[in-house]
Amino acid sequence: MGIVRNQSFKNTISTYLGFAIGAINTLFLYTNFLTDEYYGLVAFVLSSANIMMPLMAFGVHNTIIKFYSSYKTRQTANSFLTLMLFLPLLLIIPVGLIGYVSYDAIANLLSQKNAIVSDYVWYIYVAAIAMAYFEVFFAWAKTQMQSVFGNLMKEVFHRVGVMLLLIAVYFKWITVDEFILGIIGVYILRMLIMKMYAFSIRFPTFKIKKIDNLNAVLKYTSLIIIAGSIATLILDIDKFMIGEMLMIEEVAYYSVAVFIGTVIAVPQRAMHQIMSPLTAQFLNNNNKTELKDLYKRSSLNLFVISGFIFLLIVLNINELYAIIPEKFSGGLFVVFLISIAKLYDNLLGNNNAILFNSDYYRVVLFFGVLLVVLAVILNIIFIPLYGINGSALATFLAILIYNTIKVVFVKRKFNMLPFTPNSLKVGFLVFICAIAFYFWDFSFHPIINIILKSILISLSYVFVVYRFNLSEDITVILKKYISKK
Repeated sequence: MGIVRNQSFKNTISTYLGFAIGAINTLFLYTNFLTDEYYGLVAFVLSSANIMMPLMAFGVHNTIIKFYSSYKTRQTANSFLTLMLFLPLLLIIPVGLIGYVSYDAIANLLSQKNAIVSDYVWYIYVAAIAMAYFEVFFAWAKTQMQSVFGNLMKEVFHRVGVMLLLIAVYFKWITVDEFILGIIGVYILRMLIMKMYAFSIRFPTFKIKKIDNLNAVLKYTSLIIIAGSIATLILDIDKFMIGEMLMIEEVAYYSVAVFIGTVIAVPQRAMHQIMSPLTAQFLNNNNKTELKDLYKRSSLNLFVISGFIFLLIVLNINELYAIIPEKFSGGLFVVFLISIAKLYDNLLGNNNAILFNSDYYRVVLFFGVLLVVLAVILNIIFIPLYGINGSALATFLAILIYNTIKVVFVKRKFNMLPFTPNSLKVGFLVFICAIAFYFWDFSFHPIINIILKSILISLSYVFVVYRFNLSEDITVILKKYISKK
């Protein structure tokens, strides 16, 4: 776990930095510098691009991770990587041609509820390509066990760019239309920088020679397009459907709530960058002992950290909503449901990496497609009844069912569960802290209340985790930190 602990720690720092900048953008700058209509438009465009991204990437970012370590010679590895660089064009080009020929029809379809969307459909396509090739180049770097710079670009770079653009809007240096165009430019620039970094680690040697197990590679990358889209779809399809079924402003309100709830996903996102190539390596080498150890350790460590973040969010949410515009306060229920869903995600550890890098990805694909269909149906049912709260309920139920299926499936096929006795202890600790601090409020300014309450929660939680050694890896980090004092 040395390389996992080291890079995961650095990735966690950069991811939290990115989320801190994102919090300023989402909770304060967007809500005050843009109208609700344009904020909702930006959220709709980027969510739609996220949905398209796995399609534009042709699943290559997952395929590189799964197969790279199976090529033992430099020549076969070069041939494989050459194929991976050009494979996304097989979908990017025809999708672009279809979009060009059918632009008016597509624009009219997407703008039935909100006419403002029709002028920005091409932005979705360009952003999706930039996001797709960024992930391809990031995967290229991860196969060399280098994830820190890529994670910094993934989590921080575009948020800093958006912040600067929002400030430019505020001072009227640019128009709102130029701001939206600038966001697309930031994503393109991020992709180009990631390309240069990936090639600096391993410069491509273009080989057009036929590679070993080509059929397996093509079959995997074709099917993983859908499998890799599932997690994105479940969290972004709701914004897309809200934009199609409600006023575009509701997308803005929902996006703020979802952003707050998904802060819990930070540790998982950070650890996944190095866990995924390691998991693929263990599977390719049939190293079941190390795989099982990584499964349990990643689950426990992520549960400890995400449980702490869950408490900070849920126990401070009322004070947080008191300092942002009141019209956004309708998302409290959304925050609660998304937070629980993301906490469950963290509890699964590297479950996704095991499934997507194993030979069982086809079955997971089948379950995933069913769950996306379920999420769409639930959104169609709940959004008219409960608005954005209904969409959050649909997302929560879809994630709950999907994650449970994945845990059961890994247990049956690999005879592994991510849970340990300490997992139960951590769950109990989170529950006790939630009960103890929920009704404990101060009568000061909301910001001061958040600071004081967070300090009390942090001291209590960290003390128990350290005192009872609930996670060996976290205890090691805490001892290192304490020894420096």
